[in-house]
Amino acid sequence: MDSRITARALSVALGGWRTREPAYEALADGIRLLCLDNRLAPRTTLPAERELAAALGLSRATIAAAYRSLRGTGHVESLRGSGTVTLPLGRRAFARSHVADDDIDLQQASPAAWPGLAGVISEVAQDAAALVARAGYDVVGNPALRAAIADRYTARGIPTAPDEVIVTTGAQSAIHLLAATLVRRGERVLIETPTYPHAAEALRGAGARLVGVPVDTATGWDLDRAVQAFERTRPVAAYLMPTFQNPTGRSMTALDQDVVLHAAARAGTVLIIDETTAELDIETTAGGAREVAAFRDPHAEVIHIGSLGKTVWGGLRVGWIRADADVIRRLVAARAPRDLGTPEFEQQVATRLLARMPEILAQRSDLLRVGRDALVRGLHAHLPEWGVPAPAGGVALWAELDAPLSSALVMAVRAEGLYLSPGARFAVDGGHDRRLRLPFTAPPEQLRRAVEILADAWPRVRSAAPTAVTEFVDAVI
Repeated sequence: MDSRITARALSVALGGWRTREPAYEALADGIRLLCLDNRLAPRTTLPAERELAAALGLSRATIAAAYRSLRGTGHVESLRGSGTVTLPLGRRAFARSHVADDDIDLQQASPAAWPGLAGVISEVAQDAAALVARAGYDVVGNPALRAAIADRYTARGIPTAPDEVIVTTGAQSAIHLLAATLVRRGERVLIETPTYPHAAEALRGAGARLVGVPVDTATGWDLDRAVQAFERTRPVAAYLMPTFQNPTGRSMTALDQDVVLHAAARAGTVLIIDETTAELDIETTAGGAREVAAFRDPHAEVIHIGSLGKTVWGGLRVGWIRADADVIRRLVAARAPRDLGTPEFEQQVATRLLARMPEILAQRSDLLRVGRDALVRGLHAHLPEWGVPAPAGGVALWAELDAPLSSALVMAVRAEGLYLSPGARFAVDGGHDRRLRLPFTAPPEQLRRAVEILADAWPRVRSAAPTAVTEFVDAVI
């Protein structure tokens, strides 16, 4: 079914769109980027020209010129009686967004598959005769895999039985299932900003009203704001990534965790803890990795999400939810009508992989450390005016540009075969136009080339920005 976006919502999604002159082309670029990121779904009706002009403080002629530019590149069509509607990526748009073999795609922060994965898959395939004799999937999960997952939680200090685990088709499936089960339309959900954008989309899709709590690379979580949000809004749930948060790379201290747990307990809020990147500690090696915090309190209801997507391979669609048994029963009941379960073959592979996690995590630590160090060195050398953190884990760094031109930069480097997501992609209520998420999951030679492309494009993007933007930036710095 076709959808509409209001002028106010589009204005928030665009963020700091006025990054070059003429204004109509900057606006058109901003809408193109929303389409390419799928933040504007195909067949979405855009606001009427007069309505958007009023929301953005522009002339109607400027909006009309922007829509005309978008029609020319095949991103929208205008139909009498239907307004201006976004289109699926057509041939011309696809040619601009398709990632060729020699391009560098850093939109998805997933490392290459763990080198031993192919061998494990081959081992499982040798038992194919036994596997195909079964149904091939089930809505709860393979008992052996659920037991292995439960044992890992128990070892962390979270006593867990197999009936407190449900296996999902990746972490994204787990988030959607929790959103559909726990959230009713209009209820508030607390969420970090910036955050994992697909989680925000899943929660909004369930009808949630999101309440953002800031996270910063330097200072971490705004705990005062978080406590106030719990007290004032009484959210039904809170979605958090407390260890190597995506995209900032920050981790909560023990004090941070206590504050959040107590605030959630007082508000009656269910905490959804996403730990998909929590074990990717890149400062230590096998046997020395930091212990992932239990993040558990007898007075707070806590649900944990995990997966093998970041630790092993993005193509292995196995995730899980750890929750109290009654919550698992609710999830199973809610899942059956829309999802018949996770494939048995992948679950068998996952069971064997969990037994080898110390070996896997040591290799991932080495791989990601090399990538992070190459990226940090390159940025310090070629873009010294940027703020470049060096996170202790996770899959990306959250760079701070010296001007709010993240979206314009992302559009500019696409032409050079470098694909990135702008800071606004990770915002809950707009903003983060000074930020750029840079994954360090690619090979070092690709990361070095990516920095060279950014360094070449940045002066052009900055000089093309309107005078008001550059004057503001110069006043600030």
